[in-house]
Amino acid sequence: MRRVVYLVVLVGVMGCARVNVEEERSALMARDQQWSQASKDVDAFVAYFASDATIYGPGTPAVTGVDNVRKAYAEMAGSPGFALSWTPTKAVVATGGDLGYTAGTYEMSMGGSSEKGKYVTTWKKENGEWKVVEDIFNADAAPAAPVSTHLMVPASDVKWGEPPPSLPPGAKIAVVQGDPSQAQAFVIRAQVPAGYKIPPHWHPGVENLTILSGTVALGMGEQFDESTMTTLPAGGYASLPAEMRHYFLAKSAATFQVNGMGPFVVNYVNAADDPSKRQK
Repeated sequence: MRRVVYLVVLVGVMGCARVNVEEERSALMARDQQWSQASKDVDAFVAYFASDATIYGPGTPAVTGVDNVRKAYAEMAGSPGFALSWTPTKAVVATGGDLGYTAGTYEMSMGGSSEKGKYVTTWKKENGEWKVVEDIFNADAAPAAPVSTHLMVPASDVKWGEPPPSLPPGAKIAVVQGDPSQAQAFVIRAQVPAGYKIPPHWHPGVENLTILSGTVALGMGEQFDESTMTTLPAGGYASLPAEMRHYFLAKSAATFQVNGMGPFVVNYVNAADDPSKRQK
């Protein structure tokens, strides 16, 4: 009887150990290639992440948790001219068949600039499906040095695009200088229609606002109260400290310019006000 039990256990252990590592390696390589085709769709892109995944981007704090990954990627993907593609060149799978990593090269463009770099992504099996748990990447070239010469941009060269998903629809955004998604100085412009409203929110960095045309109103605090707002006509200026809770209303069609230190992120006091989280 003991021999029978021993043989059953031995066969079970041997069966569990039979993992075709080469097949899993090919499957992981294919999985990474499929993921690269999902970069234009935020939901499809984020579906490849494990719930506790972490992204380690250059020049920015690590982003952990699938909800935070979604928000960060939606902000980036909503930037004018955004495009991302990558090519896996290597896949390695552990003998257990449930943990592995891929490595390769990527290309990304956004806000009129582009970069090439490399990445390493760690994957694990969840319910038989490969999921991203750690993703780290960095550019091949060092960050560009600050512009030391003058900069002149004719109005005809200002390229307008859609706002990031975290801003209400209806606005047009133009990146004048820098990369708002990175930890660096930037200048952006916005065109908004009369009645355009941004509920109470805050930004992680200092924001300086100059009204170029039209009239807007700003209020401070965590509750939208139009009666306490300050009206700013063309030529008006406001400087908002990092994390200052504030809200915005366009009294007329208006164009304004924002310069500050990135990354440019819109954090709403009330999560329900975030357009990027609303059901499509």
